[in-house]
Amino acid sequence: MNAYPESPLPAGREAPAFKLPSTTDGSIQLGDLAGRRVILAFYPGDFTRVCGSQLSLYNEVLFMFEEYDAQLLGISVDDLESHLAYAAELNLAFPLLADSDPLGEVARRYGVFDEERQTCERALFVIDWDGVIAWSYLSPRGVNPGADGILRALEGLAD
Repeated sequence: MNAYPESPLPAGREAPAFKLPSTTDGSIQLGDLAGRRVILAFYPGDFTRVCGSQLSLYNEVLFMFEEYDAQLLGISVDDLESHLAYAAELNLAFPLLADSDPLGEVARRYGVFDEERQTCERALFVIDWDGVIAWSYLSPRGVNPGADGILRALEGLAD
């Protein structure tokens, strides 16, 4: 197997369905968000410098995502207990989802699971109101991808 994912699912593909434990609402099912735009932010792990920087930035600009009626979901293979502690430490106002049982199942479906490291890659997806991927991006592991690409993708979906 390759150590690195081949590539994230591209724009135009239907977003794979999932239901994952969440730091809010018990669990979140992608299908329950139909009719809204969804941002999936896969990240390698809780309590790491770059991930903390990335998620804190998204927390600061959350109001900009909400202006496009977009729901942000952070996803990693850490378990729910770790996510709860991490979300509290960063004071996050959006859910973190635990892709931990089975490990990385959702990340694999989106083409962003690193088999060698057994973790998610740092990847972003914007899903339109019909459940179709409108934009995807695989960031270098050590680089905070920022929010500009997400905002451009959301702007492109604006009514």
